[in-house]
Amino acid sequence: MSENDSCQKFITKTSCPLCHEELIISWKGDEIPYFGEVMYITASCSCSFRFADTLILSQKEPMRYELLVEGLDDLNSRVVRSTSGTIRIPELGIDVEPGSISESYITNIEGILDRILSVVITATKWCEDDEEKQKRGLEVQKALEEAIEGQRSLTVIVEDPFGNSAIISEKVRSCVLDPDEAGGLKTGMIVFDANSSEMEMDASDSEYHLTD
Repeated sequence: MSENDSCQKFITKTSCPLCHEELIISWKGDEIPYFGEVMYITASCSCSFRFADTLILSQKEPMRYELLVEGLDDLNSRVVRSTSGTIRIPELGIDVEPGSISESYITNIEGILDRILSVVITATKWCEDDEEKQKRGLEVQKALEEAIEGQRSLTVIVEDPFGNSAIISEKVRSCVLDPDEAGGLKTGMIVFDANSSEMEMDASDSEYHLTD
């Protein structure tokens, strides 16, 4: 293995927060075109505990990214969503906040809308006995489907107190969050303490909110 490879891929060990057996954490570097270096972090245990995150190595300030999705071209804009990233669609009253079982992923705007649509469909089925909530759910489903087909404009916002999430597009508007804004965001992060070899889990379990 070359020196460069060894810097880009390595493992560390800690204790599983669930069963306390040894947990191996894999770290792998990568380069995302037009964005910079990232580090993929994954860990899994036989007891079913899993953790995954993507760290953007070139950006550490708390950031907010906003993209007005107006057509099919915008649906291809890349999205890096870390475990600490919050996604908002203000026109539909949708907030996707990180929880303690959140996973990071790299997708595009269409992928984000597909994920949210799937959750909204399931939530609407659970509300069959509540006519008002079911009606609201069906309205949001229709709006998301129209946006995925390029027939409806909406805004996608990504906020991250650790700066590890982003929207990559020439149209995106970005800004650094002030301390109060960053402090009000949930993190969903598992914090690895190298000194104690233990983990601290964020207690927030809030995943999807849908408001009027």
